[in-house]
Amino acid sequence: MVSTNYAPEHAGIGPYATQIAEHWAEIGHETHVLAGMPHYPAWSVEPEYKGALRRTEQRAGVTVHRRAHTVPPRQTAVRRALFEGSILLHGAVAPPRMPKPDAILAQMPSLAGGVLAARLAAKWKVPYVPVVQDLMGAAAAQSGISGGDKAAAFAGRAEAYALGRATLVGVIHETFVDRVVGMGVDPKRIRLVPNWSHVPQPTKPRGETRRHLGWAPGQTVVLHSGNMGLKQGLDVLVGAARLDPQVRFVLMGDGSQRAALAELSADVPNLDIIPPAADGEFPDILAAADVLAVTQHAAVLDMSVPSKLTSYFQAGRPVVASVAAEGGTAQEVERSGAGVLVPPEDPAALLKAVRALAEDPEGADALGAAGPVHVAAHLSREAGLARIDALIDEALGGLQP
Repeated sequence: MVSTNYAPEHAGIGPYATQIAEHWAEIGHETHVLAGMPHYPAWSVEPEYKGALRRTEQRAGVTVHRRAHTVPPRQTAVRRALFEGSILLHGAVAPPRMPKPDAILAQMPSLAGGVLAARLAAKWKVPYVPVVQDLMGAAAAQSGISGGDKAAAFAGRAEAYALGRATLVGVIHETFVDRVVGMGVDPKRIRLVPNWSHVPQPTKPRGETRRHLGWAPGQTVVLHSGNMGLKQGLDVLVGAARLDPQVRFVLMGDGSQRAALAELSADVPNLDIIPPAADGEFPDILAAADVLAVTQHAAVLDMSVPSKLTSYFQAGRPVVASVAAEGGTAQEVERSGAGVLVPPEDPAALLKAVRALAEDPEGADALGAAGPVHVAAHLSREAGLARIDALIDEALGGLQP
């Protein structure tokens, strides 16, 4: 596997890459991962890896080959290009020393990881299967990153290169298919491999967790968990918090916009920014909130479906999605039956939905209860890993008619 993000990263695509690789190792496959240095979502290299140029380590039966790269604390097109370029350069000059594999799977993003995987597969003459978690060309155009237009054109060319050389292409959501086909990929080579819920169900009573966090029993708490980046448009939550001091808003996580959000909300006493939760506490904190928020800029349509949704559904609390109605995120919330949609970038609409849920606790509980049911039926870890195994098995056996 080639995946820039990998354990001990606990947010984004890292947990999925880790669970796939560890699953392969557990069922007896010799498994190698070419990865970066742990840095996400803080966009800062974790202390134990700082200064390391290359490192090979064993994690749960998986051999992880790490290569250093730049880590931009603030996202611009140029800095993102340097990030991708450093991954590509270091991976190309120092590929993993290992036996010839039977197949290579790449997690995209990063773009460089996809290109590296394609080149390694060509060198070894083995099947190559990228799984598209985000479309970086579309992301650059839709996320509001500085210099995004030029970055989108470059990223689109790199994606087309990486996807055009694939034996099969996995996509995590059907809204990605048209863009992948637009890059020249035969639709017959595209397979849908949705992400799964990679966290367990909550175990502690909600009241106990709320007391530990200092959340008052009668106070409505809206929680956003995960990456604090540009495409999330989290300023909508700051705006909603300003409108109602009685509702508590909590942003839990890290990311390139964390400092900017802290500055923006410095005069908003009912908004807290807290560090990412430890893995063991994460499900219980999600379940302790009254409402779980997912937000995106209005322009974000077909380039990303937040991995946080699978965790939200597992938590059993209602979701308020401030996202474009025609995008993949909205489709997933509607499909789950576990949340409500509001127009993106509209603090008043978001707050109105939160208040409606607070005034109807039975209805809110019913919405939340639909989440774990949806996970059990469609988003279990076993089903997700089985889809990945089937994807690799098909690639190893050649394209089916």
